[in-house]
Amino acid sequence: MTLNFTRRAFATRFASLLSALGMTAAAASIPAEAQASGTQSAAGIRKLNGEGQPGSATDIIMPVVIQNGVIYVSGQGAHDKRDSKDWTIESHTTMVMDKVKKLVEVGGGTVDSILQANVFLVKIEHWDGMHKVFSTYFPHGGPARTTVAVAALPGDSLVEINCIAAVVGK
Repeated sequence: MTLNFTRRAFATRFASLLSALGMTAAAASIPAEAQASGTQSAAGIRKLNGEGQPGSATDIIMPVVIQNGVIYVSGQGAHDKRDSKDWTIESHTTMVMDKVKKLVEVGGGTVDSILQANVFLVKIEHWDGMHKVFSTYFPHGGPARTTVAVAALPGDSLVEINCIAAVVGK
């Protein structure tokens, strides 16, 4: 029997071993109570609804996902039920930022722990009005932010914002 052992074969086997060890270590780091309650997956990922409850198998998009001390908040829009002639970028930004603030808090963070935000506007001309309201939520300095104009947003919202935040110690 001839053994054909190349550097490529060695690297492939070694990488597989390290990957398996890494997955084992990650699974071992999940607290037993989280494993038993089902609120955390094998990779340490928690998916929560807007009230902070674990998502169900039928939930397609979770507004809050937490992993390794990082909170991911999905895009939040205004979904304004008023007549569209009453809509302003300021009112929509306030609605959206209130939702973002609530979801970050559900995940265990604060607005000051928001690290990065993405802002989507239906009109780039709305930038000044959005920025005026957005900045009021960050009296200690805001997060890194990207703002872009898009063709349209769900629910005819004028603005949508998603963000990444850090879980803060309690």
